[in-house]
Amino acid sequence: MGSLCLVLVVLLLSWTLSSSGPPPSSHLCLPHQRDALLHFKTTISVDCDHYGRYRDSYPRIDIESWKKSLDFCSWEGIKCDNITGHVIYIHLSHSCLLGSLFASNSLFQLHNLQWLDLSSNHFRGSLLENTSSLFHFHGLQRLNLAENLFNGTISSKLFSQLVSLTHLNLSGNAFSGLISHQISGLSSLVSLDLSFLYDLRFDGQGFDMLARNLTKLRNLPLNGVDMSDVALTSFLNLSSSLEHLSLSDCQLYGEFPTQVSQLPNLKVLNLRGNENFTGYLPNTNWSSGLELLDLSLCGFKGSIPASFGNLTQIISIHLQGNSLEGQIPDVFGNLKKLTSLSFSSNNLSGPLPITIFNLTKITHLDLSNNHLEGPLPNHVSGLQFLDELLLYNNSISGGVPSWLFTLPSLLLVDLGYNKLIGPIDRIQKPSSIQEVDLSYNNISDSIPYSIFYLVNLTELHLSSNNLSGPIPDSIFDLVHLTLLDLSSNNLSGVIKSDMLSKLTSLEFINVSSNSLLSLSTSGNDVEYSFPQLRTVIFYGCSVMQFPNFFQTSYLQVLDLSNNMISGGISKWEAVRWEGLLWLDLSHNFLTALDQLTVLDLSKNNLSGTIPDCLGNFRCLRLLDLQMNNFIGKIPVNG
Repeated sequence: MGSLCLVLVVLLLSWTLSSSGPPPSSHLCLPHQRDALLHFKTTISVDCDHYGRYRDSYPRIDIESWKKSLDFCSWEGIKCDNITGHVIYIHLSHSCLLGSLFASNSLFQLHNLQWLDLSSNHFRGSLLENTSSLFHFHGLQRLNLAENLFNGTISSKLFSQLVSLTHLNLSGNAFSGLISHQISGLSSLVSLDLSFLYDLRFDGQGFDMLARNLTKLRNLPLNGVDMSDVALTSFLNLSSSLEHLSLSDCQLYGEFPTQVSQLPNLKVLNLRGNENFTGYLPNTNWSSGLELLDLSLCGFKGSIPASFGNLTQIISIHLQGNSLEGQIPDVFGNLKKLTSLSFSSNNLSGPLPITIFNLTKITHLDLSNNHLEGPLPNHVSGLQFLDELLLYNNSISGGVPSWLFTLPSLLLVDLGYNKLIGPIDRIQKPSSIQEVDLSYNNISDSIPYSIFYLVNLTELHLSSNNLSGPIPDSIFDLVHLTLLDLSSNNLSGVIKSDMLSKLTSLEFINVSSNSLLSLSTSGNDVEYSFPQLRTVIFYGCSVMQFPNFFQTSYLQVLDLSNNMISGGISKWEAVRWEGLLWLDLSHNFLTALDQLTVLDLSKNNLSGTIPDCLGNFRCLRLLDLQMNNFIGKIPVNG
């Protein structure tokens, strides 16, 4: 019995020692590998200023921390093989690195490298010039050079010698020319990303070979690559393993084969921006695992298939900018994972499908620019996460629903250019909404005083309705407003300068065409500050005097036409108008522009006779009207 126990102890000890493996790489010393990395460091520079406001958006590898005295296998962005101590992994993405990757061959002395990620830096150069060393990485499995400044054609050696590659990402550079047919020799590729290489192109034979030979492909983003010579039938040869196919803006044309949408493992299908597609959306047999579908701006016709209701894993559907027509089938309420839905800019008609408003995870809903009709639902049970609701330019009728201002996540609502009627109900509680557009409807009654609950509002568009009564003082408590448009209503009362002065973030204000509305200039000797104000439109508002808050150097558009301003414009009133691009003071009672010494209207397309009032500028020293089409006499001083 004792001998048996001894045997077991020996076996256990032997297994423990063997399973523990060799000592960690920190005990290994390969000076030539360390020196290669340090020499590579000397050939590049670090400059995060190139990234501007994005400089802190990603975790950055600090290459400056690489020191000769430290174990290089523990450096940031470096991993070594536990047995040999060779560098097998370099990950330096988003590290603010500048320079030529091929200024030194030191990096390419790391012949055992399996993973090289230099994406999102500012490396430059060509994959043809001085790049023979790159092709010595025969064991390289992952190569990511995305979002750099590489240019020129891509050497065929990249495809013929790096035969172990499983992941290749060259996207977001400036490569150009024809993609070599030898890319089809990378038979181990699982992921190939050539997207946003707008000067790169596939010919028909090259892509057909790729589709036939790369049988392990799961990820194929080619957005922006010129594929105008590719026959659409080539897509029928794509691997059944394919999960992600992105072909946006690839200049494809013809009838896209519906069989592609039926690939059994497909999760992402993006054909956006291929405007010359023909045909219809498939009615049945969509890949059941589809998660993201973007067929926008593709020229598809016909109706939206009811089979979309079977896409139980779908997260995002974008079909905007096609020629789809008919009613939206009421099948989307079953898509419990749906977060983004856009059918905008089609020819869809009929009632709004009410079940859409019960989706519990939807964040973005855009049905704008169609011919949808009928009222919004009185109640909703979903929409807890909705942050954008875009239904503008339809024929939606009925009232503005009270739930609109109660949705906890809503930031933007645009119901402009519809047929909404009735009042805006009292807002019950503070809201997160930042932008509201209810313009060009038939909304009546007054602006509710409770609008102050929209504490985060930055834009308010209520123009071209039938709103009446005074503008509530509470609207001037919305201190984050940058845009306020109340034009073309029946508003009345007085806008007080001291109330308006609270809106210090204001960039655009339009209260024109409210004939019963006036602007009080009491306290006009107080200098209010509107540091961001760019556009002021007070057309037809019974303004009688220039308010001094128009004195801002950023002002570009000022329309005070059709008012009752009399007298002249003094130098003091116009002292800060140096940035003004548009000034309309027509249909007032102005008599003189005091202190005006220079009037330059040259190089325009003005025509007709020169108005006599130009002769009334008593201080005018220079009048330049050259290069116009005036006729008649030059007026003299009155």
